[in-house]
Amino acid sequence: MSDTPLFEHFNAANHNTDLPTSKDQAADEMQRLTEALHHHNKLYHQQDDPEISDAEYDALKRRLIKLEEAFPEFKHPNSPTALVGYQPIDAFEKVKHKRRMLSLANAFSEDDVKDFLDRIQRFLKTDEAIELTAEPKIDGLSCALHYKNGQFVQAVTRGDGTVGEDITHNILTMKDIPRSLTAPFPEEIEIRGEAYIATEDFLDMNKEREESGKKIFANPRNAAAGSLRQLDPNIAAQRPLKMIAYAVGHVSDDFYQTIKTQSHFREELERWGFRVNAPVATVSSVKDMMEYYEDILSTRPDLPHEIDGIVYKVNQFDLQERLGNVSNAPRWAIAHKLPAEKAVTVIKDILISVGRTGVLTPVADLEPVGVGGVIVSRATLHNEDEIQRKDIRVGDTVIIQRAGDVIPQVLEVKTELRSQNSVPFKMPDTCPECGSHAIRPEGEVARRCTGGLICPAQAIEHLKHFVSRKALNIDGMGDRIITDFYNKGWIKNPLDIFTLEKRQEAGEINLLEQNGWGEKSVENLFKSIDDAKSVRLETFIYALGIRQIGEVTAKKIAQEFTSLDTLILTYQPNAAFPDLSNIDSIGPEIDKDFQEFWAKEHNLEMIQELATEMSVSDYVLEVIDSPIKGKTVVFTGTLTTLSRSEAKEMVERLGGKPSSSISSKTDYLVVGEGGGKKRQKAEELGVKVLNEDEWMGFAKKPV
Repeated sequence: MSDTPLFEHFNAANHNTDLPTSKDQAADEMQRLTEALHHHNKLYHQQDDPEISDAEYDALKRRLIKLEEAFPEFKHPNSPTALVGYQPIDAFEKVKHKRRMLSLANAFSEDDVKDFLDRIQRFLKTDEAIELTAEPKIDGLSCALHYKNGQFVQAVTRGDGTVGEDITHNILTMKDIPRSLTAPFPEEIEIRGEAYIATEDFLDMNKEREESGKKIFANPRNAAAGSLRQLDPNIAAQRPLKMIAYAVGHVSDDFYQTIKTQSHFREELERWGFRVNAPVATVSSVKDMMEYYEDILSTRPDLPHEIDGIVYKVNQFDLQERLGNVSNAPRWAIAHKLPAEKAVTVIKDILISVGRTGVLTPVADLEPVGVGGVIVSRATLHNEDEIQRKDIRVGDTVIIQRAGDVIPQVLEVKTELRSQNSVPFKMPDTCPECGSHAIRPEGEVARRCTGGLICPAQAIEHLKHFVSRKALNIDGMGDRIITDFYNKGWIKNPLDIFTLEKRQEAGEINLLEQNGWGEKSVENLFKSIDDAKSVRLETFIYALGIRQIGEVTAKKIAQEFTSLDTLILTYQPNAAFPDLSNIDSIGPEIDKDFQEFWAKEHNLEMIQELATEMSVSDYVLEVIDSPIKGKTVVFTGTLTTLSRSEAKEMVERLGGKPSSSISSKTDYLVVGEGGGKKRQKAEELGVKVLNEDEWMGFAKKPV
């Protein structure tokens, strides 16, 4: 902030209604007012220690608005006047994260916490204590704030971890987000954190909405997420949003030369003006971690916002880098979940829902009850074995529990309150949606409808999955729209989605006649469908909704076949299907489900038809350039500086393919202590042999 006394700013704002006589004077006054307003925003919204009254603040702001209208060329890109009056945008822009935003693995017990520490030590091949930071896990919406040369430039949601949505227009309405960083700062840095609404603010907001006849929000997290996903930022500006910063994403290379630990980074966040988590602790043993856990558990009701656990992170950034990631989660961090909150209610009925794979899932229809600020009217009963084990019946008084966004479940039945007329519940033998037989295969806990895609529930759920955010991500095709279009006969299979626009133009259907559809919403839907025609192979495989084929497995399969054409040629009728069970994370059961999908000719025909409407790009492993890129590497013997899992991770990170067996296709054999037979075979085949030191130097050698 400039050295000009505050009263001069205020007097100029309150009494000097004339405009400056020169552009230099205007630019100077606008700069001083901008600095002053940012200073008072920080005092008011971050430190709860204002120096001036609201009236004085408003006077300063009115003066700056007047100057910006007269001299728009001098308006600062992060002006405090940008907090209000933004125009709505047409749609969210998709932004690819420069560094993936990962999820956290969960721990539920002291044993899980111990296993987490043990895994880290095994991976790093050390018995020494590892220092970690511990902090509450706030229940909000993850987002990333980008700064260049110290100036805020963009905000992006987590999305699917690879691609998020640009919410800059809404983040600019939040007064506790620093518009600029105090030097020193990296040339480029991404600050990650959690947007949330404090508990007291949430209750006040819901009270106001109820009094004005508006629908109340279910919980603070949904309210925060919904606020940041508004196209009109004026709506977000009316919500009491805050943000806690806790992590660094993409950052300039020189950052880690001075900032070595998570603890030091937290100090930088505070210096830059971010709100940070509290209380935090440094821990290095299971005993320390559990003591912190118990402290947080006892003070949880007094925290100003909802939390659903504790996050433990390895403190040293260089160790975080070594540990890397597994699947979609970092090895160096874990979320220790807090006990679920509970409530007592009555089961009015037991309903049966049918999923996309035909599984019949019993669901308890409850007398609505509040649990942790959320009104709950449904609870999963999992399967018929669970119902029998707990002897759950219609009319029972039950204790339900909820943790975070997890679907509530029945924890206990109060049998002493049960009616004498109560009867045990029996799962149906037929599908409630299509009337087909519902069977329970031997060795499985689930009962399944045998109707396949003739079952409307399965067909609809398949379509919902196909267009979902992690699959084709088609905006404008939510669950209600999919169900409506299916019931109208407009969409019976995925291919029908891509012919909607042609049928609209031909007059076969008319979206404009449907309630809630206008020209703009129809145009946006068709654009989103058109955008979804271009998709990566791994995303396409996941979108098919094959049983047991999740995101990670779909990626493994894509990596194996590399192209859709290869997949189609491999799984032709009467062909000998390959055995995928040897691929990492794909066992015999998953391979069986994958083969069964392709063995149905109508599935193959659907995929071939989709291939004519869509552009499915080949699988490309995104890695850094290195001498190992595209090479096959085998390790043998005992490694002294790397654990075997760390060595494998290094090969994959550098673009190579780790293997466990020597063949003519092997490029390098890395030999540790005691590696004899494989070395002999490598020499016979002419494979390049490296010792561990040579490998470390070679792998890190610049291209």
